[in-house]
Amino acid sequence: MKNDVSDNARAAAEMISEERLWGRLMDLAAIGARPDGGVCRHALSREDIEARALMIRWAEQSGYEASVDDAANLWVRRPGLQADAEPVIAGSHMDSQPAGGKFDGAYGVLAAFEAMQAMDDAGIKTDRPIDMVAWTNEEGGRFDRGCTGSSVWSGAMPLEGYLDDIGIDGVRLADALQSTLEATPDLPRRPRQFAAHAYIEPHIEQGPVLEAGNIPVAAVTSIQGVRWMNVDIFGTAGHAGTTPLKGRHDAFQAAHRAVAALNALMDDPDDIVRFTIGRIIVEPNSPNTIPEKVMFSIDFRHPDKSVLERKCSQIDDLLKEATAPCSFKVTPTTQMDPTAFPQDIVDRLAASAGALGHECAHLASGAFHDALYAARRCPSAMIFIPCRGGLSHHPDEWAEPAHCAVGAQVLAATLVDLSTN
Repeated sequence: MKNDVSDNARAAAEMISEERLWGRLMDLAAIGARPDGGVCRHALSREDIEARALMIRWAEQSGYEASVDDAANLWVRRPGLQADAEPVIAGSHMDSQPAGGKFDGAYGVLAAFEAMQAMDDAGIKTDRPIDMVAWTNEEGGRFDRGCTGSSVWSGAMPLEGYLDDIGIDGVRLADALQSTLEATPDLPRRPRQFAAHAYIEPHIEQGPVLEAGNIPVAAVTSIQGVRWMNVDIFGTAGHAGTTPLKGRHDAFQAAHRAVAALNALMDDPDDIVRFTIGRIIVEPNSPNTIPEKVMFSIDFRHPDKSVLERKCSQIDDLLKEATAPCSFKVTPTTQMDPTAFPQDIVDRLAASAGALGHECAHLASGAFHDALYAARRCPSAMIFIPCRGGLSHHPDEWAEPAHCAVGAQVLAATLVDLSTN
């Protein structure tokens, strides 16, 4: 484990300006601001275009070059002494949920920008270039399939595979993408994929652990895996007042037994399993008709692939017993294995925090992030800072200015050492 950081890394961290970072966070939050204090800034929307224009203006004022790629990922480069060296990348996204908050994504973008400015203020030159990135459509709030930009950059998904997606407003992604790119016609165009030395993503935790422990920062060790599926249960409709209970094939009662059995399967004394049934659809959904079909969703997450596979392998037999005399069908919708971040980068983040005098936790991320895809192209990791009550994807989402600054300090120190040969 790396036990210390360089003098330059310390110098950059010391130049982080809490006031400057907070001011920019609030300036960005004004774009797409909701009356309830939250933010609605959909990907590739008018508000997104306005946010990009603000970011480009800040970049130009700082002497950085902004550029864009075919997926509308926005890049801002701080040059390195070795112009052709693989860059170190930091950032996140600027799009939000429809009723989102001020910090999810936006903090990571602006922490990266603040880290670059702190290096300038400290007079530090790095060997490698440093790129700030604002990824396109991480949230999936307008176009359902999130992490669009990072998945294209990583090579996990071709851009063409997204172009026909239709947003909640009826707009085709290809058309929204064209409008966004046409809003900055003079920006240099980056290739869709290029090599990078490392990627670091700062983010609010979106959970309660750091706040509960009064810990200002965490080095994120991994992103847990997920198995999403839909369960359809088929029964027989009938009159609620005339059909005897013993002869019924009641799809809802079968679903009720299935959910109870699934809860027992997912019981975890260590509270690591994440199991959610977030959607239930009953047909024909009439108060005096026996339900003939029920669909419910399963969201199952865990950082250990073997646990995911073991529990999922038991679901069919469990449902067969629980749903009788009805029948059922399980349809997988999303499968992602856990993503472990390289230990040396996680250790480097923790060492930066310790050298700067900050207690640092080690956490796994329960939510998806662009780092999940970036990790397919280069060594990647994340930094978490606390958020009030663990609340996110909500207008009341909040991070303290001091915690925002601590995360940026750890980021700045780590970026300096990663970008110095």
